[in-house]
Amino acid sequence: MFDSLTKSLGQVFNKLKGRGILSEEMVDEALREVKIALLEADVALPVVKSFMTFIKERAVGQDIIRSVQPAQQVIKIVNDALVEKLGADNTQLAYSAVSPSVYVLAGLQGAGKTTSCAKLARYLKKQGKKVLMASADIYRPAAQLQLQQLADAAQIDCLPIVEGQTPLQIAQRAVQTARQNATDVVLIDTAGRLHVDEDMMQEIEQLVQAVKATETLLVLDALTGQDAVHIAEQFGSRLPLTGLILTRVDGDARGGAALSMRQMTGQPIKFLGVGEKTDALEPFDAKRIAGRILDMGDVVGLVETAMEKINAAEAQKQAERMMSGRFDLNDMLAQLRQIKGLGDVKGIMMMIPGMAKFKEKIEQAPIDNSLFKRQEAIILSMTEKERRCPELLKASRKLRIAKGAGVTVNDVNRLLKQYEQMAQAMKQFKKMGPLGAMKMMKQMSSALKGNPLMNGGGWPPLKH
Repeated sequence: MFDSLTKSLGQVFNKLKGRGILSEEMVDEALREVKIALLEADVALPVVKSFMTFIKERAVGQDIIRSVQPAQQVIKIVNDALVEKLGADNTQLAYSAVSPSVYVLAGLQGAGKTTSCAKLARYLKKQGKKVLMASADIYRPAAQLQLQQLADAAQIDCLPIVEGQTPLQIAQRAVQTARQNATDVVLIDTAGRLHVDEDMMQEIEQLVQAVKATETLLVLDALTGQDAVHIAEQFGSRLPLTGLILTRVDGDARGGAALSMRQMTGQPIKFLGVGEKTDALEPFDAKRIAGRILDMGDVVGLVETAMEKINAAEAQKQAERMMSGRFDLNDMLAQLRQIKGLGDVKGIMMMIPGMAKFKEKIEQAPIDNSLFKRQEAIILSMTEKERRCPELLKASRKLRIAKGAGVTVNDVNRLLKQYEQMAQAMKQFKKMGPLGAMKMMKQMSSALKGNPLMNGGGWPPLKH
């Protein structure tokens, strides 16, 4: 998401870097290019105008022109504008004082409501909430069965299907069932249509009022661009919307809809659907999104992913062995499994600051989880003694291992070369000792402080 905008803004900021002091003409030229980048990213014109007003009020003046680090100051101003337009407030879900909280999902057919319902249920379950899903879509063939199957896969309760009930009756039964079972949240998936239908709107209006919905969330397909804004405005005129869920943002290279939504609809974006699996849902965070757009990465997201998917005890064990300088093929196998557990390697790489400019090369690179599976197979084809003592691996043993793993001897040699490089790095780390390690950590910390979006937004003060 935002690939084109990230690339365009990166080109603008690169022109500013290296200049000691910016003239007002340079700033004006940069702002014109920012405006073009926003328009090309399909951002709504009223939002672009508001965006540029925000930037000009802060950028065109003595503060930037005389600043010691003018390029960073411009980036900060654009960052602040992005955060404001994306909306940093009211992104958290609301909960009713008395359980259950009732969340109703609305939207057009094909926007991804049913899968978003399952994703949201899984997210809430991870937050420790007891969730009940219910499908009030009696029109689309097998819609109720689809939700039931998603619920079963995620091990989440789903309201049993009763033939002949109306959407209103289904919703009321769901709330009553939740009360009886001490359920925290009820998620109601409603029917969609190919266009805003009057009868359907009346039906969902009555449903929302009857269940006293805590949240009425509109599900929108980010790929529809500015049409998503118009759809949100139409639904917002009829329903008491409390927030938006944008789906398929991983396929939207421009991202104009997300940037336009908050200002054009007045509704906060609460979640982003970033894939097809039920764990591919991200709580919306304007600061993190702004960081991605400006190619500052998503360090917070990277850490969260690591904390969720990496075994802490195993990581601690690996760290202790690293500090001692010990490293054999069993350790390499453990590291491969940790990396494989993170999921899409290319997606993880894109969370690293500064990697957006290499997006095309990363996508073209032969990097995927199948590579780690092959490497894992090679190590598993070795005996325990061979893993502990890689120096035993001569030609005949390599041939046996290659056949056992279904790879070539060259593949085995490549893995062993990679192991040797890693083992050498571990030895160097041990030689550094505790003081050397501390020095390296301090250098890393200083590097992070130089990043204008790190250290709590610790920007250098403006100079007059």
